[in-house]
Amino acid sequence: MSIVLLAFIIALVVGVVLALIIGAAAKAFAVEPDLRKEALEELLPGVNCGGCGFPGCGEFAKALLAEEASPELCPVCLPEDLKKVGEFLGISVEGKERMVALIKCGGHDGVATSTPYNGVNDCASAALVAAGGKGCAYGCLGLASCARACAFDAIEIRNGLAVVHPDRCTGCGQCVITCPKKLICMVPASIDIHVYCNSPEKGGAKRKVCKAACIGCQKCVKASDEGQMISEGFLVQTNYDNPPGPELIAASECPTDALKLASEHASAEC
Repeated sequence: MSIVLLAFIIALVVGVVLALIIGAAAKAFAVEPDLRKEALEELLPGVNCGGCGFPGCGEFAKALLAEEASPELCPVCLPEDLKKVGEFLGISVEGKERMVALIKCGGHDGVATSTPYNGVNDCASAALVAAGGKGCAYGCLGLASCARACAFDAIEIRNGLAVVHPDRCTGCGQCVITCPKKLICMVPASIDIHVYCNSPEKGGAKRKVCKAACIGCQKCVKASDEGQMISEGFLVQTNYDNPPGPELIAASECPTDALKLASEHASAEC
């Protein structure tokens, strides 16, 4: 028998033996798929937004099966989807009010003063440089960090201002975490009237850097029912526990147009 043939036979035998060993090891250490987890993941939105407090829908599904989390923690699931998740888990799931993001600033480039910024195109980085390029230290920097964090394309940058489209927002809250100015909060989707300003400065100081700022004139407070608008120094905000109706827009005659309907703000030309 030639050396070449002998080497071939030895290599073949070794290969067969190794294949058998690997096959046996794979079978011995194989992890059976968790069919319940896979089925539950199919009921979840699968966007892995992290709004539930877990790294993704897979980890959230594991926590649900382990009874370490509640389905209501998912900000993206619609009421009908939550009901299906509850039925799968054999538990009763209470309905929840849909929440959407609100960016408390109306200072687009047409009304707010700004200085040129040529640094990193990121709001957190810009905020470290003299609080950013906007004249208002509390205003939206408009560098799209929140828009990039949104997996649902619910935020667009329009003329230097981040604008939320409520109909697309799922309330995952990633934009809230991203904004270095703490301008974004979650509000009930059923409430349409908001004050688009976040500056606590005096009215005169605000008007010097932004024509759309709330100057604390109290006109909306006086025109609304008691407790519907909350005045905090030189800034007024909607009381989301006792909100006014959209008719307050006309009744208050806000001099700076800081009081707006979210539906109109999202569609308005900046």
